[in-house]
Amino acid sequence: MTMHQGPDRAASCPPASDPSPQAVFPSEPGTVGHARSYAREVMERDLPGVDPEFVRDVQLVVSELVTNAVRYGTEPGDFVALAVVVGTGRVRIEVHDPVRKHPRLRPESDERQRGRGLLIVDRLAKWGVDERPFGKVVWADMSW
Repeated sequence: MTMHQGPDRAASCPPASDPSPQAVFPSEPGTVGHARSYAREVMERDLPGVDPEFVRDVQLVVSELVTNAVRYGTEPGDFVALAVVVGTGRVRIEVHDPVRKHPRLRPESDERQRGRGLLIVDRLAKWGVDERPFGKVVWADMSW
């Protein structure tokens, strides 16, 4: 597992030149960009030559799930874990956070500024939530 920290904090582990399938990020706004970059690194390493559009879709799903985890699944000082696991014909994305409350798909609305992230995830992936001893994992499976 690789520990990723924002620019304000010292990393607990140095960035790996060969990213592991799971990374831990601090629960802060800059985490989403770091998580997207991490997902791209894993995809480029484990699926060389894969369609760049698919990589962008994976990054979008990562972005939405990590945003939700940071916004609704953590408190200041918490961390989120991200796993990007490449299998035969699919990629599994897992975002772990310490809050048990499950995200829910909300109906589309032109009036809301927020609440569209899971609609995007739902269009790009099969997704769900599993409980774990200290929180939950929101997962998404994407095929290519």
